[in-house]
Amino acid sequence: MAVELINPDGLPKPEMYRQMSVATGSRLVFLAGQVARDAEGNPVGAGDLAAQVEQAYVNIGTALAGIGGSFDDVAKLTVYVVDWSPDKLPLLGEGVARAAARLGVDPVKPITLLGVAALGEPDLLVEVEATAVVD
Repeated sequence: MAVELINPDGLPKPEMYRQMSVATGSRLVFLAGQVARDAEGNPVGAGDLAAQVEQAYVNIGTALAGIGGSFDDVAKLTVYVVDWSPDKLPLLGEGVARAAARLGVDPVKPITLLGVAALGEPDLLVEVEATAVVD
């Protein structure tokens, strides 16, 4: 695996993400923000944050599989959530857990979570962009 996930000494050790990733692979991959759309572009999970998170994560895994990688190669995620508030954290976690089960991966990565007023289309509740390193 090209990415090692670490919680270094001297920093908090959160359960839901890692503070750092160390990459040793040979290809750096920047993936556009993924949203709740299936392969045909159809909306998934209307009004359901957990379902939309799941689909966005699955889309990342699908994209990386297309170049010979996997979600395990993700070095960093940025998650944009419309009208973020801490009470949405359980739904975010549920979507991540469901995606991890579908993909068969550990979804715990360095992550930046940003609340935003809106995304590119009015039905979107979340967008997830990824940086990966693939051997």
